[in-house]
Amino acid sequence: MKKIQTLHCIFFCMALVGCGGIQSKNYLDLEPRFDLQTYFSGKIKAWGIVQNRSGNVVNRFDVDIIGSWDGDVGTLEEDFYYYDGETQRRVWTIEKKGANSYEGRADDVLGVASSMVYGNAAQWSYSMDLPVDDTTYRVQFDDWMWLMNDGVLMNRSYIKKFGITMAEVTIFMQKQK
Repeated sequence: MKKIQTLHCIFFCMALVGCGGIQSKNYLDLEPRFDLQTYFSGKIKAWGIVQNRSGNVVNRFDVDIIGSWDGDVGTLEEDFYYYDGETQRRVWTIEKKGANSYEGRADDVLGVASSMVYGNAAQWSYSMDLPVDDTTYRVQFDDWMWLMNDGVLMNRSYIKKFGITMAEVTIFMQKQK
């Protein structure tokens, strides 16, 4: 009986976790309109933080991004410079699949990342094996971007395991001239 009660409690908690979240319909009519191909063309500078489950900043970084497109296929070259001295490079290949949908691939992303654009916002979903200290965790990214004025893009990533947010990444990007 105790096992059944524990299972019910676990399923109830998981259901609660799935109830909240960002609602894409809230952004459909908002300006400025986010054109993913236009924004991710050329040079972009970015700054970010990683926060643990408690909200403490555990890492900070800068990113240099260069985007280019050939029709509906784009390449994003991201060079990360962490404040602890570590560097990382990620190269995305992004393909437009429909009026507001995209797919992306990168070497450290498992399978395909999928994206939808909603007015001034875009959501990316993908999985990754994320190394932390001496362990690697298979996690899911729920990645939201909001286009602001003056070439600024805000990015908020929720890193989840079993549907529970374990860490968050906040990035501010700005198009360079």
